[in-house]
Amino acid sequence: MQYREYGTDRGKTIMLLHGGGLSWWNYRDVAELLKPDYHVILPILDGHAGSDRPFTTIENNADEIIAFIRMHLGGYVAMIGGLSLGGQILLSILSRCRGICRCAVVESASVIPSRSVHALIGPAVACSYGLIRHRSFAKWQFASLHMNQDLFEDYVRDTCRIRKDDMIAFLRASTAYALDTSVTDTDAKVYVFAGGIEDRRILRSADRICEAVPGCVKTILPGLYHGEFSINHPSEYVRTVTDIMSWYTIKHKTL
Repeated sequence: MQYREYGTDRGKTIMLLHGGGLSWWNYRDVAELLKPDYHVILPILDGHAGSDRPFTTIENNADEIIAFIRMHLGGYVAMIGGLSLGGQILLSILSRCRGICRCAVVESASVIPSRSVHALIGPAVACSYGLIRHRSFAKWQFASLHMNQDLFEDYVRDTCRIRKDDMIAFLRASTAYALDTSVTDTDAKVYVFAGGIEDRRILRSADRICEAVPGCVKTILPGLYHGEFSINHPSEYVRTVTDIMSWYTIKHKTL
């Protein structure tokens, strides 16, 4: 797995896991705002543009990140955040390694498998994969994602670099993902965010995560689509992250 790093304070490390089909630039603006005060690490998930290996499973990505944290960061970071596929990998990390982070921010992650969508992934990607290199199709697809227009060139460049087999693999893994019951044992403070106008499966997933994780805090963001919080509103996202980190620090100083 490849990584991008910002900042130098290794005592306060934040790791952010991008969404499926995107890459590290998903969190670029967030990292730029955080770097004066934090050491920020942006992994490039397997099978995505700039990665060094094919996508296999959500669990394998989780294991790679856990191994990296143990090898390079003393086995522990201040916070891990993740969007969509990245959020699913984050939940897998929490279920597999109890004490890996103080806080976790899960954004727009589905934990409810969809058999019908899962079955259609292969045929749909096979039919549309060749179109992603056509700029007009890319513009239409990009518009459907409701992302900041400034990210269009990053999106076009890196979508074209994803192999068809990898695209099918991570989309299938995402649509089949179910919450591991062992996530209940995490000692991280978990925050779940979802846009108010997201797919109902995402909103139901937010409820399911909070039912499973003791002390979980859920926030529904009115008027936002899938992934808009971190991608289109980096200042608000950073303000939320710094408030979470400040709350945690103050709380534990008073214990």
